[in-house]
Amino acid sequence: MIVDRAIYVDGKRAELSGAAEDTYGACRRRGGMAWIGLYEPDEAEFSSVAEEFGLHPLAVEDAVHAHQRPKLEKYGDTYFVVLKTARYVDETETVEFGEIHVFVGEDFVVTVRHGEASALRGVRERLEGDRELLRRGPASILYAIMDRVVDDYGPVVDGLENDIDEIESEVFGGSPHVSRRIYELSREVVEFHRATRPLAGVLERMLSDGGPPLDVELKRYMRDVHDHAIRTNEQIEGFRELISNILNVNLTLVSVEQNDEVKRISAWAAILFAPTVIAGIYGMNFDRMPELHWDFGYPFALALMLGVSGVLYALFRRRGWL
Repeated sequence: MIVDRAIYVDGKRAELSGAAEDTYGACRRRGGMAWIGLYEPDEAEFSSVAEEFGLHPLAVEDAVHAHQRPKLEKYGDTYFVVLKTARYVDETETVEFGEIHVFVGEDFVVTVRHGEASALRGVRERLEGDRELLRRGPASILYAIMDRVVDDYGPVVDGLENDIDEIESEVFGGSPHVSRRIYELSREVVEFHRATRPLAGVLERMLSDGGPPLDVELKRYMRDVHDHAIRTNEQIEGFRELISNILNVNLTLVSVEQNDEVKRISAWAAILFAPTVIAGIYGMNFDRMPELHWDFGYPFALALMLGVSGVLYALFRRRGWL
């Protein structure tokens, strides 16, 4: 559905009336810039917008069905940018991902958003409060959107860092469920890395004049976004390495614990085996056996069992098996 549509003339939002299909016509008549925002539109709903602005069918298909990687493509005079959004949910300690598809033309911007992450209302309000930035054309809107998306990566990085700290404590605390949490966190970090890693390449291409025209000032702004994106990638790569180390440590600790359990079981088996052997020998029904008719034979057998078991217990205890 269309969540907002506006025309900006000389950096200021103009009054807009009439049907949504006439937005671009009104924009041309007034010599301004149009921005239409949609949220998870279906093919029928988006087709009128695509026809009005002359959007390429392949890009329209990508925008409707989503599940794209970050990329920058050019279709005639229109640029198509895909951005992956992310937000950290404190209640569930998980990361939710979404997408923003941006069509940038000479005098229009069409945004298609999927998922709850990175709502664009704040971006629109920020731009409408900065006429100088809006006067720089559609590329200023693209910059503001990309800046918002990259800024929203910050809380996600902080949340993942906190999760990693908690997992480290659980690993060394011997939590039995920590392996599952390590796996789930590893998947989130991998998916987050897939969302952020291509973005640096998209920004580099835009800075090298492979995207919508940028003036000197906008290039400075984009360079700042690029720096933030690179820093986020470096942090995520550090998380991946750290999680891998945590997983190895956890496996090592589990192996050590299993070895300790095997040692304890083996030690008690040896301790119980000694009196079993003695009882088995003295339980044989032979007439000629040493100490068979001795008055102290029974107490001696019990004392021997206890003595051998005590010696074995002390020996295993000294070696740390018990």
